[in-house]
Amino acid sequence: MRTVAAARAQEINPARLTGLYRKEFQLCQVKAGETVVVLTDLAARREYVEAAFAAADELGADIYEICVNAIPSWTKVGVPTVGKCKGTLDAIRQADILVCLHIPLFTAWLKEVMNGGTRVLMIIDAPDDLEQLLAPKGLKEAVKHAHGRLAQAREMRILSDAGTDLTVKCGEYPVMSQWGYADEPGHFDHWGGGHVHTFPNEGTANGTVVVQPGDIIVLPYCRYVQDPIRLEIRDGFIRKIEGGLDAKLMNDWLDDNRAHPGDMDGHAVSHLGWGLNPQARWYNIALNGDAPERSHASARTFPGNFLFSTGPNTQGGGKRKTKGHYDVPMRDCTVLLDNATVIERGKFVDPAMIVQREAR
Repeated sequence: MRTVAAARAQEINPARLTGLYRKEFQLCQVKAGETVVVLTDLAARREYVEAAFAAADELGADIYEICVNAIPSWTKVGVPTVGKCKGTLDAIRQADILVCLHIPLFTAWLKEVMNGGTRVLMIIDAPDDLEQLLAPKGLKEAVKHAHGRLAQAREMRILSDAGTDLTVKCGEYPVMSQWGYADEPGHFDHWGGGHVHTFPNEGTANGTVVVQPGDIIVLPYCRYVQDPIRLEIRDGFIRKIEGGLDAKLMNDWLDDNRAHPGDMDGHAVSHLGWGLNPQARWYNIALNGDAPERSHASARTFPGNFLFSTGPNTQGGGKRKTKGHYDVPMRDCTVLLDNATVIERGKFVDPAMIVQREAR
């Protein structure tokens, strides 16, 4: 069991991890005779591997581990961890479900694995959060409903009292959704997930985004915004970043990740969507500290947040592979799809998107 200095003590009994993994694997429809591959790295939690092995064994599934010679970072998405060693990709493609203990998003190998029908479950959150964020009853149905509404929309508009007024066109890229478990062929999910998003049509994002105090910069940092950031967006790209400390942090990060002086990919508007998981809480950083492991899921999926992002879009089929990625869950936004309000000031208007929180 690893410990981190200046972090809150883990509350869940480590002996309960196998039971939690069994619940999650049952949600993922892991069955006797299936093959499970656990993809790990040099920093992966060994207790997660042990829990996965024990849970799969109890369910009658066959399971083994592939450990890559790397320590992936949440700030460098799209870096391939699979495929360099001969046979690793072929092995994963033959599995029924891949359990990935690091972030595989925006990689070519992940799309290839999913296209072959392998289910993919990402587990990157702390043990206490795995228990708290386990998908409650009705979450999948609410996410599917939100997915359908977003897929039908051809325009999305985001407003806020702080000054946000952003309009994008939709339909060029698919809608992606997560409900916390990978139970369908070719489906990617994140234990603790519960949100929908899509990528705007190229060059169609226009308007203003005002990130206000209390919003979260969950990637690359893990912090609440302290002072407003004003973004002017034109033809799909951020053209101006104004504000104080938080604006400087954003500007410097995106500038430092340019591939060349004229590279604007990191300033492009990327995935946009909203969270629906009632088990997630906006105040998690204040309660549990700013270790990214405590906020990967909760910051992105708390109900009614609007997730604004910049940078890559390869996960949706686009061509931008930049490392200049920014994820910003925003509170108190109003979201309209084809002029129909689905979220008003951070609260769902559509009752089919509301899921009851389970006491845990």
